[in-house]
Parts: sequence; C-alpha cells; structure tokens
Amino acid sequence: MRPTPSDLRAARERLAGVARETPLYPSETLSRLTGRPVLLKAENLQRTGSFKIRGAYNTIAQLSGAERGAGVVTASAGNHGQAVAWAAREAGIPATIVVPEGAPMAKVEAARGYGATVVHAGEMFDEAVAAARSYEAETGATFVHAFEDPRVVAGQGTLGLELAQQLPEGPGVVVIPVGGGGLAAGIAIALREQRPELRLVGVQASACAPYAGLAPAGATIADGIAVKHPGELAGSIVRELIDDVVVADDEEISQAIVLLLERSKLVVEGAGAAPVAALLAGRCGGDGFVCAVLAGGNIDATTLISVVRFGLTLSGRYLVVKILIPDRPGQLARIVGVIGDERANVIAVTHHREGRSIGVLETEAELTLETRGEEHSQRVIRSLTAAGFTVERLR
Repeated sequence: MRPTPSDLRAARERLAGVARETPLYPSETLSRLTGRPVLLKAENLQRTGSFKIRGAYNTIAQLSGAERGAGVVTASAGNHGQAVAWAAREAGIPATIVVPEGAPMAKVEAARGYGATVVHAGEMFDEAVAAARSYEAETGATFVHAFEDPRVVAGQGTLGLELAQQLPEGPGVVVIPVGGGGLAAGIAIALREQRPELRLVGVQASACAPYAGLAPAGATIADGIAVKHPGELAGSIVRELIDDVVVADDEEISQAIVLLLERSKLVVEGAGAAPVAALLAGRCGGDGFVCAVLAGGNIDATTLISVVRFGLTLSGRYLVVKILIPDRPGQLARIVGVIGDERANVIAVTHHREGRSIGVLETEAELTLETRGEEHSQRVIRSLTAAGFTVERLR
C-alpha cells in the first residue's frame, strides 16, 4: 500500500525527539561553479549518519508485541543496517543485520556498536536480501526492508516535509540520491503535495543505475545506492513522481566528496555526494535554486583517504610524473631544485633501475608532487623539461 501524506505526518510525530531536523546550508562555492543558488540538505549530520533512521524507527515503532518478541532482521549495504540496529536497541529488541561481503567497515562496526548481530552474505545488496529472507523464514524474525515497505517510505518522507518548510519560495530543483528508491519516493510524496512547483531529479551511480536503464557494471564508491533491482512500491512512486533520473560516475562523485569536504566542511559518503556530482556535471536542469540532498556521511577513513588522493589528482593538485635521468650523483637534487623553485611539494620519490627499458647509465624516477592546481602542474612539467629532463605525466 502506498503511503499517503497523512502517513508522512504521522511518521513525523513518531520521530519527534528522535530524528534531527537537519540544516539547509547555502553553498557559495557551488553556487559560483554552477551559476545558480545551491543549497545543501545536510542529512549526513542525522543521527546514525544518514536519513535511514527516519524509516527504520518509524517502522519498528509500529511493530506489534509479537513482532517485537521475534526480533528484527534486515539486509543493508550499511546505513539502513545501522539505523535498524539503533532503533532496535532503543526498542529493546534483538536485531540481525545481513550485509554484503564488501560492506564498508565503518558501517559494519557501527551496527555492531549499536548491539546488532552482523552477518556477511553475497557480493551485492540483492544477495544480502535473499540471505536475510532465509533468516526470516528460519527464525520468525520481522524483516525490515530498506525501501519496499510503506512505513519505511513514510519515515523517509519526513525529510521531504522538512524541505517543504526550509526551501525558499519559487521554482527550484531538488536532487536526491536513488538506490532502492525509498528516500526519493518519500520526498516526492511530500513535495508533490506541498511544493508541486519544484522539479525532482534522482541520481544513481553509473555503475548501478536501473532507474536510468543501465545494467550493473561493477562496484561503485556509492555503495549506499548500489541496488540492482528496485522494489515495486518505491519504484512505482519514483517513476510516477520523479521528473528525471540521471547518473554520475565514480570520478565525478569522488571530486564532489573532496569539494564538499574542503569547501563546505562536510564529510559525505559516495551516495550522499552523488547529487552534487550530477549538479556539477550540469545534468539536473530546471530553473531557480538547486537543493542537493546529502543523504549520508558514513565513509570509511581508508576510503576517504583514497578518495581525497584521487580527487586531488583529478583536479591537478597531485601530480605524478616519470622522469628519465642520468644515473650519476646530483641529478635527483637538480630535479628537486627545479620543483622547489616552482613552489611545488615532493610527496614521494621512487627509483627504478631494473625492469625498465632504459639505458645502462640511466635511471627512472617516479615523483608524486603536491601542486596548486592544473595550471601549476603544467608549469612544473615545463620547467623540468626546460632543465633537460625527459618527463612523462602519469596522473
């Protein structure tokens, strides 16, 4: 059964004092880059680090006594699992969370920290769902679906009720990450009733974008929206009420994560950064302001380090070059001197003398440099070349 606007309002009452009303921040940087006002709905600051607490708590709060006694089970790429674990702990009932093998450790450990039992099964979300359903059949536990449940959709829709009050008047665009579709469906129900003038755009990762008609193509940094098969309930709402669904690739999402971290001081995971990636790529259309829903901020520290390095490299602020030099004393000092004169910073140096097609009296050095951007990187390369060195840019 499709949730109604009144179901969303009832969910808001249940969530009072539980889910935070997350802030809406204007972004001067993104506004300048896109040429239109940009607002950031910072749901990454929500309790448990994502919007998922809304749907999970709204569902568990409505369970019968018998259902509570049997405990709950769910399948999750991480955020929904954390939310179910937290809500179950608050309700005093046991929870089992089934996650894919590659689920981020930050999300897995958080679910365990909330007292849940975590089980790994399968490589993708859909395989974890199958394993959780088997557990449900074996134990009688209540299955709390991540998006294919009207109570979950209604809970997620409370974010839309907040946006209806927070967003400025007039035309605008709301950009929402889409995995199974529960968040987009809930927001759409709320905004179609209260702000019908707004354009609603969903964003999927290009590696897994069934709503956009793309077959799964492998892993993605946006693990929170890597769902191969949307459900019937959420899917039908998304297809009816969302104006467009676009995609963003991992490079674009990585750059968005770095930009949000550096300019907005917001830590956002891949799925949460996807709306900003699509916005920067010019895929959202519409008139007026744009609101990007930063749906979650649960990113592993190791993943964040890799993303920052990757993003800095793409923007030209990390420069990796291979230089062929005579194998005699003083040559590396000359190279470092040229780099220093250009005010670049040497991060790492690796020498190669074997396994390369180089002369007997030559060596190959690979240097990772920190620069101020693409123009500065080009200047460093020109200066090294002018000094007589053969330079090949690797990244």
